[in-house]
Formats: sequence, structure tokens, C-alpha cells
Amino acid sequence: KYHVHVHLDIFVNGVQMRVPAGAGIVAPRIYEPAPGGVFVDNSTSSCLYWLHVHANDGIIHIEAPSAGHFTLGQFFDIWGQPLGPDQVGPARGPVTAFVDGERFTGNPRDIVLRSQSVLQLDVGTPVVPFKPMTFHVTGACSTTCAPPPQG
Repeated sequence: KYHVHVHLDIFVNGVQMRVPAGAGIVAPRIYEPAPGGVFVDNSTSSCLYWLHVHANDGIIHIEAPSAGHFTLGQFFDIWGQPLGPDQVGPARGPVTAFVDGERFTGNPRDIVLRSQSVLQLDVGTPVVPFKPMTFHVTGACSTTCAPPPQG
């Protein structure tokens, strides 16, 4: 089983926005208190997508039967939000993307999700200086049952 993590920060005009806990986890969900907020998981009668978020900590979990080519665009499709060179979710404006501190030139949908990569999307100005991070993810997610959408 393939289980890795990617960190995503989103800034709109310099203000940090968060991917909501539970993105990619199908209802009914289990909500558990956790440091800094809530931890969302699937129940025994639901499932989660291979790309999902348990908490609003910026960590995208990639949990699949085997390693694959997963992209940020696939995650945004699962989340149900648009992503492109001029839009991140509902925020519109020029998008500046960073992957592990390096500026990404191209459509942010094409960013490949690699184990322990740190991604940053800035919409508009100012562009926030990139902040590296160290991963401290522990524990395992529940069983998955749905692949990411193709497209």
C-alpha cells in the first residue's frame, strides 16, 4: 500500500487560506477533536479518495494501492474546486506556484504530488516568501476505496 504526504499552503493576496478538513472523504464522516482543530476520517460505511485531507493542517494524504502519478489538479477535482494559472478555488488572479521552494512555471494543475513535497500557491499579491517545513505525520489512514478522477 502506498501512503505518502504533501504539504500545501494557499495564500490569497497575502492571506493564508486552508483546505478544509474532510476534503476527499465521503460522508458519513467521523469527526474527532485534535490539536488545532478537528480530525476527519471515514466511517465504516463510507470511504475516502486516494487523495484526501484529514485536518486543516495543509497535509494532503496520498493513499493508494500502489505508487502512481498523482497531480495537484486531481486533488482539486476531488475537492470540487477549480485550479489553473489564474484561479485557486474561488480566488481569481495570477497564480504563483512553488514546489519545494522552486518557482513552478506552468499550469499548477500539473504539479506532481511527491512524498514530502512542500507546495505553495499564491493568488494575487503580495507573494508570500516560501517557508520550508518538516513533516511530522504519524499514524495511518483508513482503507481507501475510490481512485482520483481522471482528467
